[in-house]
Amino acid sequence: MTADLERQKIVVFSGSGISVESGLDTFNDETGLWMDHRIEDVATPQAWHKHPAQVLAFYNELRQKASTAQPNAAHSAIAQLESRFDVVVITQNVDDLHERAGSTCVLHLHGQIKMAQSSVDEQLVYKIGDQPILLGDVCEKGSQLRPHVVWYGENVPNIGEAQQHFKNAKKVLVVGTSLTTQPAAGLVTKASYAAEKVLIGLAMPRKPYGYEFMRGKASSLVPYVVGCWLKGQKAR
Repeated sequence: MTADLERQKIVVFSGSGISVESGLDTFNDETGLWMDHRIEDVATPQAWHKHPAQVLAFYNELRQKASTAQPNAAHSAIAQLESRFDVVVITQNVDDLHERAGSTCVLHLHGQIKMAQSSVDEQLVYKIGDQPILLGDVCEKGSQLRPHVVWYGENVPNIGEAQQHFKNAKKVLVVGTSLTTQPAAGLVTKASYAAEKVLIGLAMPRKPYGYEFMRGKASSLVPYVVGCWLKGQKAR
């Protein structure tokens, strides 16, 4: 392993599919927590203003599920890349499975379920761990606390930083995302033409140009790709 290879930057871009094997439902699932909820009713600013108690109850339950879930083999393999590479994990997920698997540089595009924020000042963010958010829980400015998640129709504050990471990466691993949610889906187009780019998923309606698509479960294919890269080999 050369010193130059050790300094290479890797971007891992993950979506909800990587957490499915840890028991967490995706937004598109018709089972589990999402079965009885429409996105419009729990994941939009309009839903929050119309019925905040229902929104809080939904995310309190989601927080409990995320807290009991455990990282799977894909999360663990990604963390192992840090032994040889400069790794940034950019995730659309609000769970902390990457961190609990050992990844030390994780950029959450859509927020974090174990944090709360002021409903009037998004800069006021608080760690709450596994605790629920209740009506009447307020920040120091007196405003109601809400989940620290980016809802549909809201800006994604970290998108600019994420784009820069993609541009600088020598290798890109995309896993567990259908690349349908914007603006996050557009990040894959920011990767360098020369970068090695691998996409892992069960299905991909339209494969982005320049990516090697591997069809299968993240828990099986991510460790394979990581193993190749740690050996200085291309993943094929």
